[in-house]
Amino acid sequence: MPAGTMFAKFKSTNVAASTATQAVADGNPITQYFEIGKPVACAGPELVWRIHDAYRKSDNKECSVFIFEKKIAEKLHKPRRKETITELLKSSVKTLERFRHPRILQIYHTVEESADTLAFASEPIFASLSNVLAFHESKTYEATNVAPAAGGAAASQAQAAANTLPQRPAHAKEYNFLDMELKYGFLQLTEALAYLHYSGHVIHRNVCPSSILITKRGIWKLAGMEYVERMNENDLNSSIPCPPWSNRVSKMAQPNLDFMAPETQSTSKCSLLSDMFSLGMVICAVFNNGRPLIQAGNSTSNYAKQMETLDDLVHKLMPRLPIALQEATSRMASRDATARPTAQLLQLIKYFIDTPINALKFLDVVNMKDTQQKSQFYKTTLIEAMPMIPRKLWWQNIWPMLKSEINNNEVLAAVLQPVMLFVQEATLTEYDTLMSATMKVIYNTPKSIQASVTILENLHLIIEKTKPEDVTTDIMPMLFYSFDGSTIQVQSAAVVAVANVFDSIDELSIRRMVLPKVKQVFEKNITDPKIVQNVLMCIERVMDRMERAQVMDEVLPLLANIRIPDPDIIMRTVRIYHKLFVDKTYGLTVETMATNVLPLLIPHTVNPSLNFEQYCYLLEVLQQMLEAIDRQQRNKLKLDNLSMASPERHRTLRHQFSTDNMNAPPFNIPNLRIDQRKTSSAEDMARKNSGGSGMLGGWWFGCSPSSPDSNFLRVGNVFPNRRLSDNTLMTPKIRIAPSCASSPGGTPGSGLPTRRHSSIGPQERRGSTINLSPPTYGARGSSGSSLSVPSTSVYVKSPLLYSQKQGGSMPNTSSSVPFLLSSSMQSIRSRRQSTVLSSGPLGSGSGLLQQLGSGMVRQLTSVSGTVSPVPLLRVNGTRNSHSNVRKCPSLNITFSQ
Repeated sequence: MPAGTMFAKFKSTNVAASTATQAVADGNPITQYFEIGKPVACAGPELVWRIHDAYRKSDNKECSVFIFEKKIAEKLHKPRRKETITELLKSSVKTLERFRHPRILQIYHTVEESADTLAFASEPIFASLSNVLAFHESKTYEATNVAPAAGGAAASQAQAAANTLPQRPAHAKEYNFLDMELKYGFLQLTEALAYLHYSGHVIHRNVCPSSILITKRGIWKLAGMEYVERMNENDLNSSIPCPPWSNRVSKMAQPNLDFMAPETQSTSKCSLLSDMFSLGMVICAVFNNGRPLIQAGNSTSNYAKQMETLDDLVHKLMPRLPIALQEATSRMASRDATARPTAQLLQLIKYFIDTPINALKFLDVVNMKDTQQKSQFYKTTLIEAMPMIPRKLWWQNIWPMLKSEINNNEVLAAVLQPVMLFVQEATLTEYDTLMSATMKVIYNTPKSIQASVTILENLHLIIEKTKPEDVTTDIMPMLFYSFDGSTIQVQSAAVVAVANVFDSIDELSIRRMVLPKVKQVFEKNITDPKIVQNVLMCIERVMDRMERAQVMDEVLPLLANIRIPDPDIIMRTVRIYHKLFVDKTYGLTVETMATNVLPLLIPHTVNPSLNFEQYCYLLEVLQQMLEAIDRQQRNKLKLDNLSMASPERHRTLRHQFSTDNMNAPPFNIPNLRIDQRKTSSAEDMARKNSGGSGMLGGWWFGCSPSSPDSNFLRVGNVFPNRRLSDNTLMTPKIRIAPSCASSPGGTPGSGLPTRRHSSIGPQERRGSTINLSPPTYGARGSSGSSLSVPSTSVYVKSPLLYSQKQGGSMPNTSSSVPFLLSSSMQSIRSRRQSTVLSSGPLGSGSGLLQQLGSGMVRQLTSVSGTVSPVPLLRVNGTRNSHSNVRKCPSLNITFSQ
């Protein structure tokens, strides 16, 4: 039986029998420091190191424990070689302890030896690259890559053997690499080799998948330091002697032949470029479905034959590689050592220049940075790079590093920035299984101001992913406690948090805890626009959960105390008022609107800070409120009026719309020309004219028509047949003096009857404060003015002046306007020339009517054409014996005959 087959069978049996993990390490001193769990992977030469999950007893820190059972070497090799293998493995661990680098496996506890085992502890390991690629099973057979002999029997045997071969061991990991994982892994290996070559001055000599370990954070670490050789200190690029691979030496004691550089086997020399060849072969194996290009099967002859065709194999494999990596890989896999790039040059190729890769690189060494560099990285660089990093690497690579920084209060505020991004993007299952425990630690940990603000501002994201029972027990106490903080930033953030998570707060807590604390924050910071705006936003959202009395008693006074003219604050205030107005459940009355709301909102209509849309919204809300007040008051007044007894219920409106309490609307009368309008009493006119020329015309008409004291209206005589009242500036409603008992429409008593105008309907009545009724011809003996003037016995038979002998007189009020006949008489004179003007006492130019200008009273020809004598005119004299009297009460003048 070939040695490889025997080793494979033994190893499979040994792995199956290793279920009792703790029993394997019994007797080893390492069990005093670590609690060892189940095996998860294997690594090292011929995969002799079995890797177990473990944690350190002193601080419960997660780690991995590597265990080597010496009996494996005893059964596979001669007894004298057991010590050789054991010493080789022990020296490799000590070499790893000496090299401290982020790309070199970190040792937590040095190697411990017992009679049966070797063991050491390291950082947590997920698997070796050999486990992931799952090609190590093929290496247990010497002739796996040899083609079967021709013939049906041999072919069938080979096929049967292939079907019986396991694809990977039970402890191997089913893992699929992402492109970014591979890129970052190759870069980490390059950085590890650059450190060993130019800082450690050693050649690794065994860069292969079994020497590459993948941590649980997804970081590729270089281990397997069993065969390192120190370089020439004077010339690092020079070659040094090294033993070739030999069948006379145990496979455990030699590097992996499938990844060995050709110059080592052919010339027994190696250099740092030999490690670059091995790295190139690892890259090719990754893109070749986990199988190396050279599968010698621990046979130097097979190795030599396959090395001759290596260039063709590499050329065929290139299409599988990323374009940016093809040239570098082709040169590294070259048999000519001078064509290979160094580790320093390989880091500079375009393939590795990537923003997410740079962020991941910094994250691996972040513990070596100071606080300022850490904070800047977490708040800026990592946040910008995370959208470009696959989610798989979020949980595998980034989240473990963030968890380790939670207890560092100096950088907690910066760490919480990417943590909140994790909370936002995590699924419910991911949050519950991976983040929930860590978030509870954050809630109960003393935090800086900025850290508290970050938590509170993103509290709504956390509650969405947190179980309801955890919200009540962990999150709400932290939120309510934040209101009691002494800093404005934390209080403002707490108000914002309440506005964002009010759905998760019960109504009792809102009424008893939230609103009083929010009101307290407002009162302490009433002049801070940002806090006031946050308070208004909070109230706007939680007021639906409040009782009506609480809103009326606490929210309205709070709104009344806002004095900041900021547009955003004004709009939030207006929205709250509008919400109270629209929602009838709040019971906002018109009295409250009129006294408490409108006086606060109306001044903002002239606020220059409002834009057009804000102004329109404000005005719309004001109009709605005013319309509601108007509607309410109108209905109330109508109901009040209907409940009053008649006619008392009309007394108020009658007084309101009487002629003494309203102004008549302006109206136009055709062909009316007003020289000057001035109302005056008869006494004022008599006093003004008493100092005149003493002539009757001056006393009657006052000054000349051009005088500024003229009160007269002059109407054109275009319509001679028009009624005098139609040509006079007067409103249709005419008041009649109570002394005029015979006046048409008059009523006894103190009432004020109305007189309908002939041009309006029978039901229309118009009020006026001006008495423009024409003078009437009263009977002798009727009451009149103190001024008496004899009148003619014959009345003018004119359409404009025709009147009955019995009539009323105008009341002598200061608001009356004298009734003028001058224009009408001129019109009559122009059509009917009288002989009185040429004869008699008034026939000359100094006659009375001529002195009057237009003639107030004139004797006109009768119907038959005869002329009656004109009587003398007496002022303030005794009345004539004639019974006919013509009175003009407005001027206190009486014409008697």
